[in-house]
Order: sequence, then structure tokens, then C-alpha cells
Amino acid sequence: MNTALKIAAFTAGLATAFGAAYGVGHAAGGGPAPRPAAVHAGHGSTGTGLPATGAGADHLPGGLQVSERGYTLSLDSPFVTAGAPTDLRFRILGADGRPVTAYQPAHEKELHLIVAPRDLSTFQHLHPTRAADGTWSAAAALPAAGDYRVFTDFTPAGAGEGLTLGADLHAAGDLRPAPLPDTGRTVSVDGYTVTLNGDLTPGGPARLSLAVARDGRPVTDLQPYLGAYGHLVALRAGDLAYLHVHPDTTTPGPEVAFTTTAPSPGTYRLFLDFRHGDTVHTAAFTLATGGSESAPAATSPEPAPTEHGADHQH
Repeated sequence: MNTALKIAAFTAGLATAFGAAYGVGHAAGGGPAPRPAAVHAGHGSTGTGLPATGAGADHLPGGLQVSERGYTLSLDSPFVTAGAPTDLRFRILGADGRPVTAYQPAHEKELHLIVAPRDLSTFQHLHPTRAADGTWSAAAALPAAGDYRVFTDFTPAGAGEGLTLGADLHAAGDLRPAPLPDTGRTVSVDGYTVTLNGDLTPGGPARLSLAVARDGRPVTDLQPYLGAYGHLVALRAGDLAYLHVHPDTTTPGPEVAFTTTAPSPGTYRLFLDFRHGDTVHTAAFTLATGGSESAPAATSPEPAPTEHGADHQH
């Protein structure tokens, strides 16, 4: 089945979906304290930064379509080899079929690239480079075989709002299916302990806070990271629906808080990016909404240990 048919298949029965914010570091160093971060006006969002839901919803959730509003994500090749160096190359095509070469920067970048396997065991947030002809390229690490989803988050120059396009990427190799990890409320990554408080509420806003500690002591000097002290990406298990939001808090820790809505019961993977010690770290959680079952069985590679952070490219 080709990419277009796969996308049509898993979007056909969707009502709405949820995802969240992203973040990737830049050059080391401090900088001015970030201003309150506004919610990203991305695909499938409303004026509140929540996904459009209900009978009046105009859009599908972000990342579920390869083409939208006249723009198309075109991968040079949807096939790669697991474990080998991978140079992802792609273009954003306009309605005229030509590559887009003018973008409106958001959080210091023209385009944000996220790569995640279908089992949501790992997470990469990359910042590719663009050639003059509109071709984007980024080095990616795909250590395990299986199906991946590529998300491009961008705003074309002159557009009223941004959008997120998604496409499937297939990594050949020895496939070892595994379920989503049961992370609980506290995970360890790179010597830090991150604790999640709050729950996702289907159909209504809920507050999530994530507290960062090191050696048993709260971290109160988180570093600015693309205009905020933390970024959250949430992807819904099953279809990898994606939405971009930002934290409510503007203090440098120990807590980073978010307000968001899960429009349906289900299991979600949450990826928190935070910057400390001039390094970006990522803590990953598996969280089910009220009334949903435990983490579903996955059909993709074995999850990575929680001690290792997600990959980033600056």
C-alpha cells in the first residue's frame, strides 16, 4: 500500500485528535528570560490553541495529511535502511507544483521536522537546512526497523496560519514489535528526574505540569529554549495525531505547565523537551485518558530505555 492510501485508511474514521508542542535547542548559552509563549497557530487549532472539535470543526488534526490547503509534503524517498546514516530530503510544494522557498520563521526556524516511529518509542526533533531551490535536508537516526511518521511544521510566507503536514517513512530491517512502555508518573533521563502531575481530560481543557529535579533537588534555573522553558509534543497512539502548543509558565523551573485538551479517550505519548546545562533533554511519558485502556500493543520496534533522551539536531 502506498503512502497516500495509508493516510486515507487511517484518517477515514477519525473524529478529532490531539498532539502537542515541540521544541528543539539552539546554540548553547543563556539569553533573556522568555516572554509568555503564545499558542502556536498551527494546523487544526482554534483561537484557544486547542484542536477544532465537534460539529463545527473545519480541519482534521495536524500531521494526518500529506497535502492540505494547496501545500504538499514531498519526500525524495519514503524508503530507508534502519541502522544506516539517513539523509532525509524533502520539499514543500505549492499549489502550482513548485517548491516553496519563502517561509515565515516560528521560534527562530522556518520549518520544524519531527520523526517518530508508529510505536512512539522514540522521538526526534530536527531542524533541516533549506537549499535555494527549496529542497530541505536533515540527518536522521532510524536505529530500528518499522514504519515512521515524518511531520513538517511550518508557515508559508504570507499565510495567515501555519500547518503541519505528515508522510510515512519505512525503515527496512529486523522488526521487533513491542508495546508502549508503562512509564508511570516519574521518569529518569540524563541524570534528571521528571515527574508528571495532572491528567488528560477528553473533550475539555486540563492542566499538566512536569517538575524537573536533579540529585533530589528541584531545578530552578532551566535555560531559555526557543522562547520558552519547555516544550511538549503529544502524539496519540494509533494514528499519531499531532498538535503544537506551548507552556503556560514563564519561570525557570522546577515546574513547566501546559493546558491542553484530549478530544477523545485513548493513550498518548508525551515528550517534554527542556534545556539545562547547555543541553536539551527529553523526558517521555505514556499517559492514558480517563476511561481508556492501558497502553495498546504496538506493531513497531522495541522502545528505547527511558534513561536516554530523544535525538535533537541544531
